[in-house]
Amino acid sequence: MSTTPLSNPTAVSHPVVSREEWLEARRILLAKEKALTKSRDVLRAERSALPWVKVEKEYVFDGPSGKVTLAELFVGRSQLFIKHFMMGPGQTEQCVGCLFEADHVEGALVHLENHDVAYAAVARAPIAEIEVVRKRMGWRFNWVSSYSSDFNYDFNASFTPEQVAAGYAFYNFRQTDPGLEDLSGNSVFFKDEAGQIFHTYSVYGRGGEELLGTYMYLDMTPKGRNENGPYHSLGDWVRPHNMYGKGGMVESNGRYHAPACECTLHK
Repeated sequence: MSTTPLSNPTAVSHPVVSREEWLEARRILLAKEKALTKSRDVLRAERSALPWVKVEKEYVFDGPSGKVTLAELFVGRSQLFIKHFMMGPGQTEQCVGCLFEADHVEGALVHLENHDVAYAAVARAPIAEIEVVRKRMGWRFNWVSSYSSDFNYDFNASFTPEQVAAGYAFYNFRQTDPGLEDLSGNSVFFKDEAGQIFHTYSVYGRGGEELLGTYMYLDMTPKGRNENGPYHSLGDWVRPHNMYGKGGMVESNGRYHAPACECTLHK
């Protein structure tokens, strides 16, 4: 394939070819994309075939209007998708990854709800603190507190201070150093006609990228994800959607700090 350099010296250096040569290269890539699509179809089938675990414990959360059980989070549907949100008691700085993921829910919510799937977020922070963030971000989805519940601990998204100090806890299906008391994750549940609840699936870490539609757009653009900062992840560029262009900084753990933040990190 013959190439010519870009005429604009300030442009990113990249091969420039004829339309015919581009089509040849694109068809080669298309074959690989189709193979990946077929592999994903196989993976989806295997995911659906995973065995389930019956949820025997009664989980009760704090919602904006009072107590709510895990069963009630289904709101009449048979499937429940839960976001384990990284927000502990008294935490004033939110994880940009969790904020980014939650933003993607708003447009999908009506489609999920009309396809037998309920959605809820769960965080350990008290409900009053959660409501401040939810209202500030303009989110409509159900977000409850597990402040008085073992839920996020039982589903391996939250960890005790002792586990963090020891650098040893079970996360993403292996023993590792969690680093923080709360990490990101998603869990899925099914409720049958008899009211029995089953845990069907969980995903953590980079597995959550499957839910970030913005990445799918970026992956098709010339610069791609363009995450060339200190973290080589979304922490390099993602900000709360109401804070773009307003400064601030992101810690290595993903927590965003506004310009006027007066937490101990800035003192």
